[in-house]
Amino acid sequence: MYTLHYAPDNASLIIRLVLDGAGIPYRTVLVDRAKRQQDSAAYRALNPTGLIPTLETPVGPITETGAILLWLADTHHLGPGPGDPDRPVFLKWLFFLSNTAHADLRQIFYPHQYAPVDAHAGFTEIMANRMLRHFGLLDAAAAQVPKLFAPGRPLGVYAVVLTRWAALYPETGPRWLDLSDFPNLTALARAQEARVETPVVARAEGLGAHPFTRPEQPNPPEGSVL
Repeated sequence: MYTLHYAPDNASLIIRLVLDGAGIPYRTVLVDRAKRQQDSAAYRALNPTGLIPTLETPVGPITETGAILLWLADTHHLGPGPGDPDRPVFLKWLFFLSNTAHADLRQIFYPHQYAPVDAHAGFTEIMANRMLRHFGLLDAAAAQVPKLFAPGRPLGVYAVVLTRWAALYPETGPRWLDLSDFPNLTALARAQEARVETPVVARAEGLGAHPFTRPEQPNPPEGSVL
């Protein structure tokens, strides 16, 4: 059984939905961000970056959302394997989600890490426009290769979780995403909500009844989002 070190509505949500959706046994261990447990010696021994998530596996701990998803996809046949003609497309979009879209969205959440205080407004506007272009590319990809962007699968889950965060965070920031502008991502969000694992995970992390189509600020039963 795997162990998922998680915090509510953090990147571990992506891994949790994929694990649940595939019926893969795992247990969760809370990383309490309010207590800065991600900086503890015990957690840093598993994940030297102090980021969330970490997945403990029989071959050792795996960190980085994209790396975990790729390992799960190959280990549990959740995506095209080596030699499959769809493999290059799968890898292209997985790395785009991880290295470009997710990384850019994080800059909107934490502008103080990337720009001076007096530049935050302009910086956020630039990055929001960049993210809208990313979502346009993902919307087109979801139409072109729907089997890769299926609900419950790594690419589909990753994409809809990013739309959730874009709609909610930072809590005090300007709202710039209208999901209805992206019909294929909207359909994917609805399909993900209709899956049996979504309400289970949503209750566990306090995400509300419609975490993707009508996202609301989380009210987790344990732990802290920030």
